[in-house]
Order: sequence, then structure tokens, then C-alpha cells
Amino acid sequence: MAPARRRSSRCNEVSTILSVRGVERRFDTTLALQATNLEVAENDFITILGPSGCGKSTLLRIVAGLDVPSTGEVLLDGKRVAGPGADRGMVFQSYTLFPWLSVLDNVCFGLRERGLPRVQQLEIAHAFIGKVGLVGFERHYPKQLSGGMQQRTALARALANDPRMLLMDEPFGALDHQTRELMQELLLGIWEAEAKTVLFVTHDIDEAVFMGSRAVVMSARPGRIKLERMVPLAHPRHYSVKTTPAFTELKAELTEAVRVEVRAAQALGA
Repeated sequence: MAPARRRSSRCNEVSTILSVRGVERRFDTTLALQATNLEVAENDFITILGPSGCGKSTLLRIVAGLDVPSTGEVLLDGKRVAGPGADRGMVFQSYTLFPWLSVLDNVCFGLRERGLPRVQQLEIAHAFIGKVGLVGFERHYPKQLSGGMQQRTALARALANDPRMLLMDEPFGALDHQTRELMQELLLGIWEAEAKTVLFVTHDIDEAVFMGSRAVVMSARPGRIKLERMVPLAHPRHYSVKTTPAFTELKAELTEAVRVEVRAAQALGA
């Protein structure tokens, strides 16, 4: 079963957590992201596809508050996003761990910054270290860990702050194929258990279909959302779904949509 979604007390509809309204991003004279609208419901897992340079990461950074739209606005729980916040946990392709801190202290970092007592920091950190399968590695430093273990640490650190949303920018892109598949299963299991809302940028169409509850394709630069599709696959998900007609049909449609935009980007010299 998929995680239960919070419903509005006023109606029987799934509540919206994030609204992207007419967001554009211009760099000098270059329009990188054209007017983009996106509504994200509570507990959605939205995967974002598109050719390189189409604005996927720019959109994610604007939602994170790490970049500012040239026009438009982003609302999280009805409040305008004006900068980074603990309500959005960001996980990048590069592991972005503090090399001088152990796994335990990396996971505790945000909790310490929030002023939580050390005992509470440790309780929360140990719980999420357990969820990502790193029990026994608490005292290890990033240089002592594999890529997959570093990304597990980054995921635990993001989740420990109990963010309203997880924002993930190609988080498994640097991992080998088998580790990537294991991380996909791990993240889906955590999403199903924790009922988080996720925006997940990827170039991998298999990954987008397997992970997402909704898949979005962006156009070539200047980027815009050109296609949205619900993913008709039940939870919990197992890799056997990749052999089903529903998976195959959706993957084929998304593949064609992305190929069209890749060709358009090539024609533009992007």
C-alpha cells in the first residue's frame, strides 16, 4: 500500500504542500527556465526528467531556496519560499558530507544547529542510521566509506531534520548500477514508511518510473514542464514491476518524450 496522504479537514481532497507558480529564471540575457507551474500534493514522489541544461536542477534549487526566480513564486504550505530552510532536506549527487565529522556527527549536524540537546540528537541520529543500514559505521569518517554508504549518510542527515520535503538532485547518479538499485529500494522503503514528499531529479527513465508516483518531463532550454504522467504501479514496489506492461508502456512514452527534447537541445547547440 502507498503511504496514507493527509487530507484537508474542509474537504476530502489530498492537500497541496508545494505550489510553483509562474516561475522563470533568467541568467543575464539567457532564459533558462520559462514560466513553470507545478502543484505537489502531500506524500507525492515526483520524478523530473529532461535533457541536460533544461532547468531541472535550477527548478529544484529554487524550491530549495538556494536560487531566486526572476519572476513567479514558490509556496510551501502556503508560505512564500524566500531562502533555505530545515523544512526542505536537500540531497545532491555529490555526497556533501563534512569530511572532518564521523557518520554520527554528520547526521547530528542539522539537529545541533537547531539547538537540540545532545541526548536527543543522538537518539534521532541513531534511529536514522539504522533506517539506512549503517549500524556499526557510526564512528567512520566519509573517506572510509563507499559511495553508496556516503549517500546513505547524506540521506540519513536530511531525514533526521524531519523536513516537510526531500529535494534530490541526481542522488544516485555517481553510483554503480547495483548500488544504485539498492539505494532506489532503500529510498522507496523509507518513503513508504515515513510518508515524506519528494522531488527527485534524474536522467534515468527506468529510475523515474520505478521510483515515482508521478513523472514529469521538461522541455529543452528554456525549460518548461511539457508532460506529466501518473505512475500506475502499486506499493510496496519490487523490481518485478519492470516486467509489467504498465511499466513498459509508461517507460516507452517517457523515453520518446525525452528523446524529442534531447534532439531539440542538440539542434540548439545545448
